[in-house]
Amino acid sequence: MSASTSGTGTSPAQAIRAAISTLGQFEWRMKQQVSNPLAGEYRSVFRGKGMEFDQVVRYTYGDDVRDIDWKVTARMREPYRKKFVEERELTILIVFEDRLSLQFGSAGRSKRDALLELICQVMMLAAENRDRIGIIHARPGGYRLTKPVRGRDAIMHAAAKLLAEPPPELNDTRPVRVPWRFVGQAAPRHSVLVWGGDFAPQAEPLGWTMMKGRYRVLGFRVDDPWERELPTDQPLTIYDPMAQHLVVLDPRAKDQRAAHAEWVAKREERFAALFRDPRERLVVLADGSMPEALARFFQGHMAAH
Repeated sequence: MSASTSGTGTSPAQAIRAAISTLGQFEWRMKQQVSNPLAGEYRSVFRGKGMEFDQVVRYTYGDDVRDIDWKVTARMREPYRKKFVEERELTILIVFEDRLSLQFGSAGRSKRDALLELICQVMMLAAENRDRIGIIHARPGGYRLTKPVRGRDAIMHAAAKLLAEPPPELNDTRPVRVPWRFVGQAAPRHSVLVWGGDFAPQAEPLGWTMMKGRYRVLGFRVDDPWERELPTDQPLTIYDPMAQHLVVLDPRAKDQRAAHAEWVAKREERFAALFRDPRERLVVLADGSMPEALARFFQGHMAAH
């Protein structure tokens, strides 16, 4: 099922019901496709150790192994870990940059659908960890704000509303402008900003340095397999939503392959400039497993500490 459930002839209520069903599928995949629970790894990556020590408790499967108290473990002859009292409530602010280029998909699944699944899985983990979620959905011609909410019901409703939003019309040529000045004030200091988008080569947002000083920033990008490597067998006729017309792609032509390689290099350069720490960047393939991608992202963070 497509993550984007709303369409022509579908009422808002029907779209929300379909989106709730899709969220159930996302949740099932999170439980089935990764060997370890993601909740503990989420806490380690998003919350870190900005907490006060509370007490020592028995270690249970899925807890962060870095919290194990080895002295108590040796004395009790079974694993115990340190438990912390959270000093503050964490807010996750999601910016979904809904550009037309996200609707491309060479493998039966669009980048938009994959990115929405990735975002919704972060939202479900936030709900499980009693964090707050806010959303800024920027699309051609404007944006919609979901103020930060907490609690599973409220967060799942916000995720369902996001999924139920239909993709922008392919003939909508209005620009997509993220209201960055507003984003800079939309959540408390030290919140986590998750920017999900296509990240074609683009200039740094106005005030980005200030934003990185206020928030912890993460960039989530979904690539189509053709963006990594062009097929080489024969010319293809495809619709370019950005140019608004059909184009013929001939990967056998040296000039086209050179232009593609140049675009890929510029894109990677700009993405790395926005998120300088490699641990701030998550790039996945649209036809891959989003839960497994999140697990690798979390494990990479934990291994670096």
